[in-house]
Amino acid sequence: MASFSFGAGNARKLLSIPLYGLGRLATLVIPRTADRWVFGCAVGVTDGALALWNAAGEDLDARATWLVDDDAQAAEATRRGIPWVRKNSPRGFWRTARARVVVVTHGFGDVHRYAVSGAFIVQLWHGIPLKRIGLDSPVTTRSRILPASRLVRALLAFMYRGATRRIRLIPAASHRVRGRLESAFALADERVPVTGEPRVDVLSAGTADHRRGSALAALAAACGPDGPQHRVLYAPTWRDGEPDPAVPDTGEWRLIAEALERHDAVLYIRSHPLGAGEYAPPDEITGRRVRMLGSDLVPEITPLLPAFDALVTDYSSLVFDTSLVPLPVIFLAPDLERYARERGFYGSYRDVAGDDVATTWTEAAGRLDAVFADPAERERRLARARELDARVHAFHDGRNAARVYRAILTALADEPHSGSREGTR
Repeated sequence: MASFSFGAGNARKLLSIPLYGLGRLATLVIPRTADRWVFGCAVGVTDGALALWNAAGEDLDARATWLVDDDAQAAEATRRGIPWVRKNSPRGFWRTARARVVVVTHGFGDVHRYAVSGAFIVQLWHGIPLKRIGLDSPVTTRSRILPASRLVRALLAFMYRGATRRIRLIPAASHRVRGRLESAFALADERVPVTGEPRVDVLSAGTADHRRGSALAALAAACGPDGPQHRVLYAPTWRDGEPDPAVPDTGEWRLIAEALERHDAVLYIRSHPLGAGEYAPPDEITGRRVRMLGSDLVPEITPLLPAFDALVTDYSSLVFDTSLVPLPVIFLAPDLERYARERGFYGSYRDVAGDDVATTWTEAAGRLDAVFADPAERERRLARARELDARVHAFHDGRNAARVYRAILTALADEPHSGSREGTR
């Protein structure tokens, strides 16, 4: 079942307006400490925030803190030697309110959301958008409270713009992507430097063989050894609280299993962290040819991408990530017209997916057959992935996080400070 929707999240936001107000008042009088940083990430101690933490290294020393949600995240931070506090505790509020720099990957809820006013906010984001996001998408201002009210939508849009104005830096993968982020977050050019995304450094650093070996080891650690010749990742995107229309029926599960059997392959299903489709293959298929790879097993999938031999997706930003590997991609989009109408895309969907988009699992299984049986077909899809990579990624040196860190330090040095509100340590 889906676990989150914009309607539910925005309803909670409206009900929390008094808390935002109190937090704003508190941050007006609590001095921010010039050299303190806090980090947070919606999916755990991972993603671009961890890449940036590692790039900063000893520069941050004991001046930075990671804000965690639960015991599992606390244990992971401890394992990595990262100081942490509970995000929604009084200490979490205090650390966020005192920090000069606040680093997030999804939203202000990655840290203590009521204490971010006045901070230098670094929004790393979590993927190159294909579907429209932020102010470019109508779902951003959808609410369960008076859903048809233009006034409520206008209030949510006002709140969203007020929040995005606090973002001082959001890195872009390329100039093409920069325009999307500037539009979605209503930010000026200087706040969206083209540095590359820290989260995908792991797909460029080192050799391809090393990346493949590390990814295979991480996949085995999460799901157990599999031993097939091929591994296929299925990653549908989030439907804003609605069921995934591509969940296979019994007959389609059997077609999928037959295709996997023919090529000694395993299908790993990666539902979006904000929602899970009800994937329930027949018992004789589960485990042997189909495995779940949810965020409960692997919070961040990016480091595991080199372990796979093909990707099946609809509108996920993973298509841009896997272009760095590269992987052949099969597009399965049974609700393309509706999704384009309700959510929308940056540019044309077919500019990314091509003209052979599958609308059923029967079609997708046939395309999967071709990818593994026909070298020319596999190469055609790999060539498309490489072309997409050239369009959206400006850097391939594994140094994106280092560039972002330098950009933050430069922006901080150029920004005037109020001496009355800045502590020293």
